[in-house]
Amino acid sequence: MHEPAWLGNTLIYLTAAVLCVSLSVRLGLGAVLGYLIAGIAIGPAGLGLVRDVDSILHFAEFGVVLMLFMIGLELEPRRLWQMRRDVFGGGGVQLLACGGLLAGAGLALGLELAPALVLGLTLALSSTAIAARTLNEQNLLPTPFGQLTLGILLFQDIAALPLIALPSLLDRSGATAASAASAASAASAASVGFGLAAIAGILVTGLFVAGPILRLIARTGIRELFTAGALLIVVIIAVLMQRAGLSMALGAFLAGVVLAKSEYRHALEADLEPFKGLLLGLFFIAIGMSIDLALLIAHPGTVLALTGGLLLTKLLVLRAIARPLGAPLAQRWLLAALLAPGGEFAFVILGLLAPAGLISREQAALLTLSVALSMATAPFLLLIYQHWLAPRYAAAEPDPDPIPPQESPVIIAGFGRFGQIVGRLLFANGIAATVLDHDPDQIAVVRRFGIQVFYGDATRLDLLEAAGIAKARLLVVALDDVDANLRLVDTVREHYPEVIMVARARNVSHVFGLLNRGIDRIERETFESALRAGRRVLQELGLGAYEARQAADTFRRHDLAALEAMYPYYQDESQLISIAQTARDELLDLIERDRAARERDRKADWG
Repeated sequence: MHEPAWLGNTLIYLTAAVLCVSLSVRLGLGAVLGYLIAGIAIGPAGLGLVRDVDSILHFAEFGVVLMLFMIGLELEPRRLWQMRRDVFGGGGVQLLACGGLLAGAGLALGLELAPALVLGLTLALSSTAIAARTLNEQNLLPTPFGQLTLGILLFQDIAALPLIALPSLLDRSGATAASAASAASAASAASVGFGLAAIAGILVTGLFVAGPILRLIARTGIRELFTAGALLIVVIIAVLMQRAGLSMALGAFLAGVVLAKSEYRHALEADLEPFKGLLLGLFFIAIGMSIDLALLIAHPGTVLALTGGLLLTKLLVLRAIARPLGAPLAQRWLLAALLAPGGEFAFVILGLLAPAGLISREQAALLTLSVALSMATAPFLLLIYQHWLAPRYAAAEPDPDPIPPQESPVIIAGFGRFGQIVGRLLFANGIAATVLDHDPDQIAVVRRFGIQVFYGDATRLDLLEAAGIAKARLLVVALDDVDANLRLVDTVREHYPEVIMVARARNVSHVFGLLNRGIDRIERETFESALRAGRRVLQELGLGAYEARQAADTFRRHDLAALEAMYPYYQDESQLISIAQTARDELLDLIERDRAARERDRKADWG
């Protein structure tokens, strides 16, 4: 009995992925490089265990489709509309700047104008799979930088449609110019019309059809059926977009945006996440398999020059335009590193240029290999940024905002998740506050909501004085970093001891550090919310609302008393542990006595 071919291939893919990715991650090189190495090892250029690279690549592209669908689920239509500047402004500038310079290089190498322009714009495209995956892994998607990068990638997906149509419009393979142009023009018009109809169909389906279908499936209570339904929706979208000649990933993204406000959004994310991860891994393996080492060995100088020229040109152009596009200083090289490698659409368009007679088959093969190699260098570019460039730019911070004279009674230092709630409560009650924060991305997000936040290091005395510390009655110390938090307290205690400080504490040791500095207005950031959650859990388990509240109040009083008892010994670990164990036993005894008292009261009421 012979084993099916797909079973043997699955064994090969999984074995190569597990071995190579594990080793790559262990060496600190990242998962993407591990997948690429796995592809090279099992592909035609390596052990030759898998040879049908194109079919695997086309199947694995579904991983990119799923990824864009899930990114779309994170964005409501209103937020997508807010991204229009990043999509059309940032994306248009990037494509024209990179494409124009690369087209100029093509002209310099002897290409005619039309092929040079098509090639320049094609090579200007970036890898959505690599860039979006990196943004996801580093939690950068919600930030202004992440939205800018995603906007550029979305514009590239939109621009891919006319680029795919251009080779047929410029066909020189054999038909007369007039008849070829006429046929191509008609086909292109039909394609655009069908494409617009496909997009409209996706939006209508997402708004009015997908929700009821998912609701109907969910009522069956069968989890795997819901997963199958979610996959079916994405597959239908992919097929529709492919038939229309559009980007499958773009269609999936739009569908995700439409379903972003659906009650099934989180269920869709949870069910599709494993498929997305596996298929993306397979996609990177297929990219590795497409690297033609024989061609590299035959023309090493040409291939390396093309790859290096492509990367260097895009890196320099992207770094130059990053500032006007609004990328923060510390992340401008990251934008360049993410978008410099070639993109998946380049394989499609380069495959159409040679049959159309615009470039030779050898040129197409060399350029395809160069794009694949540029994608393989992406993990190295990110490592260079993370280990060399990011620390340097973190040290060279931008100048703080100029702060006009302030006379607010309150200064809030730190406007993250803690400081924002304090600030909103003050603003809602008509109390003015001067806000300082040290995170450019956070400031950009907050300013979109009309809240004025000044960029600067609140631990610097000159910035505090510019913010009006001399006239302020109160300082809210809400900095997330514990060391910076305590430095700020020290600075204000030394120079403006009359200012009242209300301080945020991350944990018990931070509380002790603040107490050492004479700060007694301290709020542990998660203490009260955790207590409320505990009350709710007790109620769900059958305790009455009053009893649950009494239990939480008892715990609060005891915890604060225990904290006060531990404070004199917080640097003596053995004594601290002993006090903590005694406090725990006392708490259990106290709760038991409260429970017994409630039981006696209940019996007395019945008597």
